Amino acid sequence: MKYKSQKVAYWFFALSMLLLVLQLFYGFIMGFAHMGFDGWHNIFPFNTARAVHTNLLVVWLLSGFMGAAYYIIPEEAETELVSVKLAYLQLISLAVVGVIAVVGYHFNYWEGRKFLEIPRPLDWLVVVNVLLFLGLILVTLFKGKKRTTTSLVLTMGLFFAALLYLPGMIWFDSQTMDSFFRWWVVHLWVEGVWELILGGILAFLLIKITGVDREVIEKWLYVIVGLTFISGILGTGHHYYYIGTPKYWLIIGGIFSALEPLAFLGMALFAIAMYRKGEKKHPNAIALKWTLGTAIVSFLGAGVLGLAHTLPQVNMYTHGTLVTAMHGHLAFWGAYGMIVLAIISYTMPNLTGRNLYKKSSGIWAFWLSNLGMIGMTSSFAAAGVAQVYLERIMGLDFGEVQKEIQVHFFVLILCASLFTVGVCIFIYDFIRYGRPTDEALIASGD
Repeated sequence: MKYKSQKVAYWFFALSMLLLVLQLFYGFIMGFAHMGFDGWHNIFPFNTARAVHTNLLVVWLLSGFMGAAYYIIPEEAETELVSVKLAYLQLISLAVVGVIAVVGYHFNYWEGRKFLEIPRPLDWLVVVNVLLFLGLILVTLFKGKKRTTTSLVLTMGLFFAALLYLPGMIWFDSQTMDSFFRWWVVHLWVEGVWELILGGILAFLLIKITGVDREVIEKWLYVIVGLTFISGILGTGHHYYYIGTPKYWLIIGGIFSALEPLAFLGMALFAIAMYRKGEKKHPNAIALKWTLGTAIVSFLGAGVLGLAHTLPQVNMYTHGTLVTAMHGHLAFWGAYGMIVLAIISYTMPNLTGRNLYKKSSGIWAFWLSNLGMIGMTSSFAAAGVAQVYLERIMGLDFGEVQKEIQVHFFVLILCASLFTVGVCIFIYDFIRYGRPTDEALIASGD
């Protein structure tokens, strides 16, 4: 690391790893419940487990993004973070909000709105937390010696992510209006501004790992930003098919949903082209694998599988089925989960001075987690297609169909176990690195 304040990032990464473990725990609860083994229902009802599982996903990714920003922004701006103490305060408040929310869900303390279950008082705490985070980042950039495209795109993504949280806090008596603006948060986060965050982190890693000239890499960022906004904003329409909105959203959603994979294809081509163009052989091969893997898997999960079922002619059958889970799992993992693990893999040697990337365990973590996720995605696909046929075409009862597809969840549990082993190996390596040290305060040989 080049600046002492970059050590703050470690603690955000540590929170991410803890929340990831909890998310996996609740995922297994739901997987066994789908198989008919729901003995813990009185303690962990399925709806509670699902809310906790999805919300933990959001929080561990946000914690990872914040950690990435606290590492990247000082280095890009060539200055220390303006206040380390406030950054730690922001971390503690983020963790407190997460704990209260998760515990509250078990006591039905929530709003009950899909993906936005967090109760209103906690919403305001989230707003305060994010404003503090953005203030630290923006002031650091303002006081810094440089303002690079990479840092500006990353900051823009973080800023709009905070801004787009606000529509989800507006109260509507109409279910249609509530769903309309709820998707402004959910869709425009994951298929809009989070892609800017992904692009900023990806550009930073490629600059450091490949040695390709910054100007070349950052020109690609403009292309990705353009594709994201052209397709992502109006692509929100593919969520509006069944909530009472006008029919023209079928056309708008269908057309721009078809364009959304272009942004992820651009990222995949961008990463591969920069890797092939690079003349520098960076010793951290594990970070390189996670970085390139992010670009490729995000294109497959978010791009290809997203397009496979969001067009109106297909979505009329697949909407609300396990086909969505097929797309969602590989998309979130490829586009956002892997980029967090990529930035962790890159920064930990620089923060601690320990080069554990020379160990084979990191390679095992990469392949086991990705093979496990591909297996989970395939299991969801098989279960989803069977569900669509039996429920939407044959007209069987929902409960009866769930019993018929239980066998697919046996395979899913096996694949999820493989995925979990890979993640646990990654976390074990993270723990072995230890805490950041002042001795690592050097100009890392990037």
